[in-house]
Amino acid sequence: MNSLESYRGRRVVVLGLARSGVAAAKLFHEAGAIVAANDRKPREQCPEAEELEALGIAVVCGGHPDDLVTEDTALLVKNPGIPYTADPVRRAAELGVETATEVEVAGMISKAPIVGITGSNGKTTTTTWTGALLEAAGLNPIVAGNIGRPLCDAAQEATEANWLVAELSSFQLKGTSGFHPRVACLLNIAETHLDYHGTMEDYVGSKAKLFDNQTESDTAVYNADDPVCAELVRSSPARKLPFSLTRELEAGVFVLPPFPASRPGEGAPGTEGGEPERWIVCRPGDGSETRVVPVAKLGIPGRHNAANALAAIAIALAAGAEPDSLREPLMNFRGVEHRLEYVGEFRGVRYYNDSKATNPTATAMSVASLPSPLILIAGGLDRGSDYMELLPVFRDRLKGIVALGETREKIRKVAEAAGLTDVRIVEPVGDAADTLREAVKEAAALARPGDAVLLSPACASWDMFPSYEVRGRIFKESAHTL
Repeated sequence: MNSLESYRGRRVVVLGLARSGVAAAKLFHEAGAIVAANDRKPREQCPEAEELEALGIAVVCGGHPDDLVTEDTALLVKNPGIPYTADPVRRAAELGVETATEVEVAGMISKAPIVGITGSNGKTTTTTWTGALLEAAGLNPIVAGNIGRPLCDAAQEATEANWLVAELSSFQLKGTSGFHPRVACLLNIAETHLDYHGTMEDYVGSKAKLFDNQTESDTAVYNADDPVCAELVRSSPARKLPFSLTRELEAGVFVLPPFPASRPGEGAPGTEGGEPERWIVCRPGDGSETRVVPVAKLGIPGRHNAANALAAIAIALAAGAEPDSLREPLMNFRGVEHRLEYVGEFRGVRYYNDSKATNPTATAMSVASLPSPLILIAGGLDRGSDYMELLPVFRDRLKGIVALGETREKIRKVAEAAGLTDVRIVEPVGDAADTLREAVKEAAALARPGDAVLLSPACASWDMFPSYEVRGRIFKESAHTL
């Protein structure tokens, strides 16, 4: 992308409104560009349109006009979720019009150094935790990106005294070319979003763009236990700062004694009686070593959250934090909404909201993090998976399951293959909220005092709900009104 000023007087098309689209449209309008904003949703579903039109920005809703992208279009800024097969995006490619996501724009204008965090699972937890660590270290973080606040909105606020901490999805990264984070972190890679990317190669390649523009003065933080992550950073010129649950590292952040190697979703040794006390240890690479905190004292449970903590620590060290400043926020952190969130105890049964678990690997890790007996509510948008990777945790960890959404029959097949007898299928009743409420009632009927009910869908929400946040909030309301 060129500098922002280079688009003055030139046509810029913003495709997709929502939060990131509105922020991008305002930014280019203020820079003097001729901005046209477009969304295929009908006008009544685009409340942002009135705000943009009041600024003098042209807005077209209800479809993509044939003349939206023309020869005189200088730039197309698209919502990350819009596929590259969409007509305006294909038209831009045919005309040679540059296409970018809002992340590329933010990277261009940010005065603050950027931390970019991506991965198939754990992004939101790690990003939020990183913000807490940097805040405790006095490094003035601003947390934004896929986590909620548009990145280019935050980038306009950021100064050289801040760190811009960005959660980044593969959708966002795919549309970048010059994005340059000072610290880039890759948490893990699992098969997901193939309905958007088409192939694992495209998905992995989109994640790899996080490191493309790093130099020797930057830092690449990566999961040394994930061979795909390790391979993606191998040729990067950036300083390498790995993290590992399963081995001691000469330089990096790791656990001593290490956890035994395991598949994603298996239990978390070291959290139960009889296991050795495990410490998080950091070796920044300067010859020093610090024992930071025992794993058992982290603010949120689970082996996968221990990995998230290691990543956040490595990022904080790369940003200049002192290890001793990290202990309190590591122990006091209580997680984020919709990610293994404790809802409450009702009639002796504990309820947990894990609506952000939108793929099987995330669900497997969450199931493994909670003690049995456990009733799981799962199902949602069908992206083509058979969900058989869930069979081991279904067999070993679940008492029962309630399945809903497009994938309910697939989930049932896995549950039956795992030998579960308490399997309930919830057919659509009323609207989506009513269906989820019925699922919560079915789970409550299966549960007994001392059990736990976990919403961890293993699927995106879009077959029933506009977002995983809406799904999670309805689950919480349903639990509170049992």
